[in-house]
Amino acid sequence: MARQKTPRQKKRTVHPKKNKKIIRYRKPLNLNIGMIIFALIFVYMVFSVTAYFRRDKVQFYEVQEGSIVNNKTQTGIILRQEEVKTTDRSGYVNYYVREGKRASNGTRVYSIDETGKIAAFLAENGQDEVALKPENLSGLKKQLTGFSLAYDSDHFRSVYDTKLSLDAEVLEYMNFNTLDGLGDKMDKAGVNFQQVRTDQAGIISYGIDTYETLDPSAISESVFDRSKYKRSITKSGSLIEKGLPVYKVITSDLWSVIFPLTDEDAKVYGDKTSLSVQFPNQDLKISGNFSVFSGTDGKTFGKLDFDKYMVQFASDRYVNFEIISDRADGLKIPVSSVTKKDFLLVPTDYMTPGGDSTENGFNKEVYAQSGTSVVFVPTEIYYSEGNNYYIEADEKNGLKAGDYIVKPNSTDRYQLGPSASLQGVYNINKGYAVFKQIDILSSNDEYYTIKKNMTYGLSVYDHIVLNAESVNEGELIYQ
Repeated sequence: MARQKTPRQKKRTVHPKKNKKIIRYRKPLNLNIGMIIFALIFVYMVFSVTAYFRRDKVQFYEVQEGSIVNNKTQTGIILRQEEVKTTDRSGYVNYYVREGKRASNGTRVYSIDETGKIAAFLAENGQDEVALKPENLSGLKKQLTGFSLAYDSDHFRSVYDTKLSLDAEVLEYMNFNTLDGLGDKMDKAGVNFQQVRTDQAGIISYGIDTYETLDPSAISESVFDRSKYKRSITKSGSLIEKGLPVYKVITSDLWSVIFPLTDEDAKVYGDKTSLSVQFPNQDLKISGNFSVFSGTDGKTFGKLDFDKYMVQFASDRYVNFEIISDRADGLKIPVSSVTKKDFLLVPTDYMTPGGDSTENGFNKEVYAQSGTSVVFVPTEIYYSEGNNYYIEADEKNGLKAGDYIVKPNSTDRYQLGPSASLQGVYNINKGYAVFKQIDILSSNDEYYTIKKNMTYGLSVYDHIVLNAESVNEGELIYQ
């Protein structure tokens, strides 16, 4: 049996394994001076920007010319010479003189109808034949306009008083116009009534309250409680009982307005003998004699006396007005910008110009082992008052309390010590806080008006720190 031939096997060649690991070459770090400087600048810029945004910016105010008018609003009670008239019988009353009109002695003021025939006659004959005249409408419009201008929601009761006054006035206008046109018809109809004439000349008013006989010596704080105030007006055509008030006569043009004074008001106005006031309701400005007195309750009150324009207030008992303050013109600055600083007082005759400069200052005594000498110290003057300059104490290079200064061309010496404080603001025109003295003329809750054109003071358009407590003098200001 033949041997089966097997396929020839290939010879395998073995090669040695190659090393494929690659080692990178690291270049050395080359630092130069330029890179170092750039890095430092970058760090500084980052720090500066961060500090800038985190820093509290100082707010400033630009000084402007201006003034403050502190008109003080007051509410007063009107006192005048008034006499209340009562009726001697019961009946229906009809008026012939309008509210606030001046009547001479013997003028027919009202009629009293015991039977009520006048009211019935007017109801039957007056409705279609009588209308309000243009002057009537003008008077009503004026009264409504005045009420609208002076309305105060805290005294809503005045709405009812005004309504009663308007109702009475309209009815009076209608009755007056009716009686003028129906006089002959009333005579033919046999309508009889009692006419009443005034026995005094004066202003006629129909609003009756309890203050007609009130004397200033009886004033107390309670009379200004308007919630308890009552005022009655009898309308034409109303039934009135015998002995009740029917009208009153204001017999003099002299009248007074009394109003409460706070402690602050008493300080401001206490030494005044006259005041100018404005009545916004009447669009009227007048001056009156002024005095201060104590009420029965120990409270302080002011009293204004007038001798004209009384007729415009004949229907009023309470009145709102403004005390006109003196207008102070100057520079206007915020209250928050004002601070105080202490200064040394130096006699003005000790100041001398510097030997080699145009600066002014003082000759200071300096002590050394070799003896006593005099050194000129340039000094900034902050304010001058009387015979003294106000200077800042400087512990390092200037003058301080305890130092001696020498008077020019003399052997007189003065020891620094006395001091005084000044009100002022921090001026930041130069980029840092500099104290500038001010002289306050007037103020309110938000602003001061200060004197302008001061030698060591502020000028228009100067920039000052809005809040003086937020900086220190000499501090750099970032706006």
